[in-house]
Amino acid sequence: MQSLTTGIAARPRAFVRVAGPDAAALLQRLLSNDVESLAEGESCEALLLTPKARVIAPMRVWRRGADDFLLLTEPELGETLRGQLLRARFAAKCDVEPEEHRSTLVLGGDAEGIPNDDYGMPAVEVLDAEVEGREAAPEELERLRILARVPRYGREIDDRVLPAEAGLDERAVSFSKGCYPGQEPVARLRYRGHANRALRVLELDGDPPGYDAEVQRDGKAVGRVTSAVPGLALAYVRVEVPDGAALEVEGRPARLRPA
Repeated sequence: MQSLTTGIAARPRAFVRVAGPDAAALLQRLLSNDVESLAEGESCEALLLTPKARVIAPMRVWRRGADDFLLLTEPELGETLRGQLLRARFAAKCDVEPEEHRSTLVLGGDAEGIPNDDYGMPAVEVLDAEVEGREAAPEELERLRILARVPRYGREIDDRVLPAEAGLDERAVSFSKGCYPGQEPVARLRYRGHANRALRVLELDGDPPGYDAEVQRDGKAVGRVTSAVPGLALAYVRVEVPDGAALEVEGRPARLRPA
């Protein structure tokens, strides 16, 4: 298959606006990344976590103005995110409201928009604008995401997973900012331990394996599949399994692709 270098696709999203004089302070004490350091027009990835560091909602935080932030999250998480922020707002002077937008993902090219790091190549999300270009097929995008080892909510991200296991501590966590829910277990794992499993790419033949299909090595379970397309799968695999290792998934041979 020819590799995708440019293309456009709809990017389903839920949007939550947090605006007011205390907006930055509210987000800074609740989210995993350093939101206050963003300049106007900048954005970053962030997580809303439980005290035990389980992911409630991943998001991109876009600072539209000094006191105006737009949170972009998955479509099914908009009300959850808004509800959590409202419950934690207390006396903070800011509004937390849903917004409606249409997001178009633009891969490659020179379009201006909100950065998107989900596909291992330059991409932006353009809101509420008509964008021309070749439509990228869903399977093309999923293949790029798998190769980039980027987790998706509901597949790689659920209540069984810690941010470090999904690689989210590298892209959505600040280890120099102040406290936030879940900070202690996130920091403890980074500085006093290590994740026992990580997202890794498998090469395999035949039809894509099912969700949660067991990954075996020498007859022993070493991981589970989370996403798959023909020829490739993304899986949580134990970190001691070496690159290139011969594995088995649903009775078929598989190989751990080098990072």
